[in-house]
Amino acid sequence: MERSLTLISLFAALIAALGLIPSLTLLSGIPITAQSMGIMLCGTVLGAKRGAMAVGLFLILVALGLPLLAGGRGGLGVFTTPWAGYLFGFPIAAFATGWLTERWRGQNLALGAALAAILGGMGVLYAIAAPYYMLMTGEGLVASTLKTTVPFMPGDLIKAVLAGLITQSLARIRPASVLSRQH
Repeated sequence: MERSLTLISLFAALIAALGLIPSLTLLSGIPITAQSMGIMLCGTVLGAKRGAMAVGLFLILVALGLPLLAGGRGGLGVFTTPWAGYLFGFPIAAFATGWLTERWRGQNLALGAALAAILGGMGVLYAIAAPYYMLMTGEGLVASTLKTTVPFMPGDLIKAVLAGLITQSLARIRPASVLSRQH
């Protein structure tokens, strides 16, 4: 239990740290950062439940006002923007990524984790962010989907592959730390 709490806290801190990496802000106002890779790693390394808990802890800290999002943003206001669908989708995406990683035990871990990150960390996240954006802005589904997915896909694919490779490397160095592979 203590080990799980430590890892959940560590991965919440990792998500925050990845938001400090210089970001590129699109014309739409949404920044591109490495935080989404942190969400993916929560799932691929910690597994479904612990990964979602780490992201939940991160979001609680953001809601409390800690400036942990790109550009030093935090507080309840960030949950009211059209882009908040990403925030609401983060724990679900981490859970889905972890769930898939836990089930794909037979494959090469890097490949399985990368595919889980693509389907869970990208697919599930986009499936939440696009309709939320549509509801908040009144734009159509196609326009909302294009705005909330296309600009991010190339970078997110790279992050998914990196999450797979990092997870595999961590499993080689410290196998017991990759909880998504534990029984």
